[in-house]
Parts: sequence; C-alpha cells; structure tokens
Amino acid sequence: MNLIDRLERKFGKYAIRNLPMYICGLNLLVYLLGLLDTNIYRHIFLIPQLVIKGEVWRLITYVFIPPETSYSSIIWILFILYFYYTMSTTLENEWGSFRFNIYYFAGMLGTTIASFIFQIPATAVFINLSIFLAFAHLYPEYRIYIFMLIPIKIKYLGWLSWAFIGYKLIVYPPFMKVYVLIPIINFFLFFAKDIYMEYRTKGNAAYRRRKFKGSHKEKLYIHKCTVCGITEKDDPNMEFRYCLTCEGNYEYCMEHLKNHEHIRKK
Repeated sequence: MNLIDRLERKFGKYAIRNLPMYICGLNLLVYLLGLLDTNIYRHIFLIPQLVIKGEVWRLITYVFIPPETSYSSIIWILFILYFYYTMSTTLENEWGSFRFNIYYFAGMLGTTIASFIFQIPATAVFINLSIFLAFAHLYPEYRIYIFMLIPIKIKYLGWLSWAFIGYKLIVYPPFMKVYVLIPIINFFLFFAKDIYMEYRTKGNAAYRRRKFKGSHKEKLYIHKCTVCGITEKDDPNMEFRYCLTCEGNYEYCMEHLKNHEHIRKK
C-alpha cells in the first residue's frame, strides 16, 4: 500500500467533495465582480509581503482569479471554466475526491512556497496547467472542437503544453523557472510509476515482436485486462491502466480499473 492509500484511509473523510465546482464557481464570481471593479484583483493575488502583514486570505484567494485572457469576454470565461470543470470533475471521478484534493493542493503548496522564496506575486496558472497535463495523460483520445468546428485530440494539446513548458524553462529567469517546474513535479508525483510501467511493458512487447518476427504464431498483445482478458487487439479503442493499489504489475481495462478485487501478495 503506497503513501496516498494510507493517507486516504486515515484522512479521506476530510476530503472536499466537488472541489472543482467550488473553484470554478468562485472564478466566475470573481470575474463578474471584476466587471464592476477591476481593483478586486489587487486584493486577492498571492503577494507574500502582504500576507506577512496580515492579509492571509491571499494564500487561498489567488486560485479564484480567472485566466488573464478572459477578462474581456464572458463567452471566453464560460468556455474556459466549463473546460476546466470537465477536466477536473473527470479526474475527481477517476481518482476519488481525496486524491484529487492531494493533486490540487500539492500544486497550491508548491506555488505558495515558490512565491515566498522569491518574493514574487503568483496566480494559479501553473496549477491549472498541471490539471490539464493529468487529463491529457489519462484521456489522450478525448476530443475538443476548436471554434466549435475543428476536432482535435487532447493528447496533441498536451504535447504543445509540454513544449510550452520547455520553452518557458529556457527563456524564463532562474527564479521564474521554479513556477514552471511546479506542474512537472506535481504530474510526475502521480504518474511517474504509471509512465515507467507503460514504457517497460511496451519495451518488452517490442522485444517479443522482434524475437518472433517471421514466425506464423499469433502476434503477442501489449495490453491485457487481468479481469476480463480483453486486449488492444479485441478493442483498439480500449485504454488500459495499471492499478497502483494492487501489489504487482496488474493491468486493467477502463471498465475494470475501479471495479476489481485488489491483489495482495501473500
């Protein structure tokens, strides 16, 4: 049992349910208040010097600042918040409320620490980016429609996001690079094992394909559900994931990932 499992058993009852709904709702509220008075943003940014002076609400309120590009368009803010809500609730349904809380608040903690170390203001832009990276990794085939017409798979936007991160790491001054590292660290804290196991499985499969190339035997599969036995040959659109709770390398289709009896080593 990993650390998050132990924490969830002990503190899971304290998780904030439907956290994405509160975040998006307060983002919309701040946007509407900003239409009446743009000075509201000056009072909720994370500014370390002012937090030290007693404005402790800034430790939380900065995540309710809507994306900067949305200030001038209600249509755009509604689209952005709807998309963010869709991604976040999907992750919450996938992980459960406690794990989603951990993922989000870990991003907040990293942002806050960086802001205080370098004494620079902060918003939630890189926290939101870590949400997007997680969603793109788990649901790479999900499609969105640009201008309501052009379909594009989320994995391609994920690749662009990684390119954006790489670019920022190159051009940003040293103290700003820490902000860019926040979504990377957050992402790999949750997905490093999953990525490693997927890489190792694909590597082993490639070796087996080379070993048996030219033979008349049936080609070996790469992914197979431990419960129902379905493989990517049976359903090319099926996604497979390793269960982090099972003790061992057990892979499941999406239908059985959260609906199986966990395997424990004796």
